[in-house]
Formats: sequence, C-alpha cells, structure tokens
Amino acid sequence: MIKKNSNNSFKTFVSKLLVFFIIFFFVDLLIGNLLKKFYFQQESGMNYLTTFSIEKTTTDVVIFGSSRATNIFNTKIFEVNLNMPTYNAGRDGEPIFYHYAILKAILNRYKPKIIVLSMDEADFSKNSDDYDRISVLLPYYKSHPEIRPIITLKRPFEKLKLLSNIYPYNSLMLSIIGGNNSFNKNQYANGFIPLRYTISGPLQTYDYSKEIELDSTKINIYKSFIQDCINANISLYIICSPYIINSIGKDLSIIKAIAIAKEYNIDFFDYSRDTFYTTKPELFADYRHLNEKGVEIFSNTVAEKIKYKTLGLKRVNR
Repeated sequence: MIKKNSNNSFKTFVSKLLVFFIIFFFVDLLIGNLLKKFYFQQESGMNYLTTFSIEKTTTDVVIFGSSRATNIFNTKIFEVNLNMPTYNAGRDGEPIFYHYAILKAILNRYKPKIIVLSMDEADFSKNSDDYDRISVLLPYYKSHPEIRPIITLKRPFEKLKLLSNIYPYNSLMLSIIGGNNSFNKNQYANGFIPLRYTISGPLQTYDYSKEIELDSTKINIYKSFIQDCINANISLYIICSPYIINSIGKDLSIIKAIAIAKEYNIDFFDYSRDTFYTTKPELFADYRHLNEKGVEIFSNTVAEKIKYKTLGLKRVNR
C-alpha cells in the first residue's frame, strides 16, 4: 500500500513537472517572439544601428570602433574626400568582439573597398565587462550563424541559455522601448554621432608604466579581423585617435596593436599623443573624444591620408 502511494506521488510530481515545462515553453516562445518583433522593428537608437550594420549597409567604406569611432569619424567628410559612400558601424562602449562580429556579418553579404578600425587604449586588457557587452549581439544568434562563435565567447553555457527565446532580449528591454519611439529617428548621418561641447577642468593623469595583463582572446580576434580583411582584398586602416591627458608611459594595448599591424603590413595611424591635437583642448569634448571642431580637422586629415594611401594621391603630412 505504501509502495502504491509512493508511485502515485512520483507520477503526480512528474506530471506537474511536465505541465510546468510545457507552460514555460509556450510562455517563453510567446514573450520571446513579441520581444523579437519589437526589437527588429526599431527605427532609432543603438540597436537599430547595429541591425543596419549587420543586415543593410552596403557602402564602399565602413568604419568600426567604440564611441571613439561613432563620435570622431565624420562619414560625410570621408565621402567628400574619398568620393565613396561611407557608413560608421561603431557602437559606444563595445570592444573588439563586437567589431569582428559586425565585420563577419558584413562580409557574409558583400565586400567593402575600405575598412577603418578605430582602436582604443586598453583594448586588449583583461576585462570581464567586455565579455558581458557581447549581450548586444544575442538577438542575432539564430539568424546569423557567421557570428555565433563570437557570441559564445560571452560565458560558459551560452549556447544552452540561447535555447530560451526571451534570453537574447532580457538585458535590452529599456533600449527596445526607446528604439520604438521615433523622436531620434534619422537623427544621425550614417552612424556618425557628433559631440557639441568642449572639455573643461584640469587634465587627467594616467600611468601606463605599470604592467597589465593582456587578453589573448582579444588579441586573436584582432588578428582575425586583419586576416579577414586581407583575405577579402579590402584596404584596411587601423587608427588610434587623439587623447588629451597627462600620460606616464605608453599603453601596452596600442604597442601590441601596432606591432601586429606591422606584421601583417597594415597601416596603423597612431594619433594618441599627437601634439597638434593634445595642445588644443578646444578641439576636445572630453579627454577621449574630439568635439565637432576637432572632428572636422581630424576626419579630413585621416580621409586625405587614406586617399593618398589607397589612390596614390597627394600625401597629407599632419
């Protein structure tokens, strides 16, 4: 009698568990598909720009990088100088993982003629937050197999988590709501977002003389970015734009990035300590970003330099 009751209890438990999983599956499917719909119908904001970069841009020149790409490389200036349509595929705060994923998605559709990769100091330093930032790519996991290997770098068991339809969007709720409001629709020209203010206050001091641990995964992704451009016969230019800081020593990430670029015979333009800019605080919005005035000078300089290197025209010395 006791054994029969035990069997009944076990069957009841299994039945309830099965019902729970069925309900969970359908709730996850329903909410996940709803979030997916709202995500991909965004017409403004960073998520919209990411989708445009991955699925729609077809320009001859594409610019990659963090906010020091989106805020510093003026696409209109590049278009005038190079006579080629230009798109800025940068995204604020994103590391090399994001840039390489966007590159893979673009190369899956077409081959740009020129690619500009903006590099930042500390880009290769070990930082777990940079892996967390891969979250912005999760909505593209199922539809873009070419970027799955990058997405799964985020955390162990990421593939298992991505069985959920809700999971790709659970950290993007607020941005999805913002992106479905059209108040800033078409506000920015081809991904370029200008900063219209000027730095104030004393300069910050950074000590780069201390040893920091570099992330071999980031370095390998950087190498893959370069190699994919070479394989596609794309002219690649890697650039570190100016900082306005009091620095001690030099950043190890930039030293490493320059050395690797040299190995691949790729041009690396390092303006990080260029005194033409660092002596003019009126050209900066903050210590990491040029303002509109600085951008006009810098974008013209870089675009003309690329024009010389690519088309063999008159060299720019600055």
